[in-house]
Amino acid sequence: MISYIKGELTEVSETSIVVETSSGIGMNIIVPQTVIDKMPSCGSMVKIHTYLNVKEDSMTLYGFINREDVDIFRLLITVNGIGPKGALAILSTITPDDLRFAVLSDDVKAISRAPGIGAKTAQRMIIELKDKLKLEEAFEIRLSHEEVDDILAGDARNDTVQALVALGYGRSEAARAVNMVDGADSMDSEQLIKAALKKLAMI
Repeated sequence: MISYIKGELTEVSETSIVVETSSGIGMNIIVPQTVIDKMPSCGSMVKIHTYLNVKEDSMTLYGFINREDVDIFRLLITVNGIGPKGALAILSTITPDDLRFAVLSDDVKAISRAPGIGAKTAQRMIIELKDKLKLEEAFEIRLSHEEVDDILAGDARNDTVQALVALGYGRSEAARAVNMVDGADSMDSEQLIKAALKKLAMI
């Protein structure tokens, strides 16, 4: 199974991205709109966590920003009547973090905003997934994602996290290292990368 794809972002379309690996292979990855919105400019290094859907006549890669979002996608496709396309439509309308809370709070309206997902399907989804999600974990995951978003507010910080991800570090791990650097706001990308690498060596 392909756990993630790391390489240069070469194409971004309305429904997919292409990531060229170090071996020169361009991987076409289907992604929700919430991922498209977070993609950097083409030429940037990215790490996309993936789910490989295998059928008799095709193999399709679905991609997400982090492993927790892959997990929620995998849960969605276990719901009766929701396949990969339906799960992708849901995650294009509502973020995985918001979806967790929508399920836990019985928010049928928020879930049924997705194309092709009516109130009955949303209710069935809540019934089937509610016992598989925990409120405490949902809060922890959301907080970790918000911390990363806050850290990426500056260009040098964003460049540094992208560079560290390209080196094989996790996105959250890289963001925490950047946040630990004293005087990060006054550093350029090269200085910040070196300082963050030192912090990572200590973690």
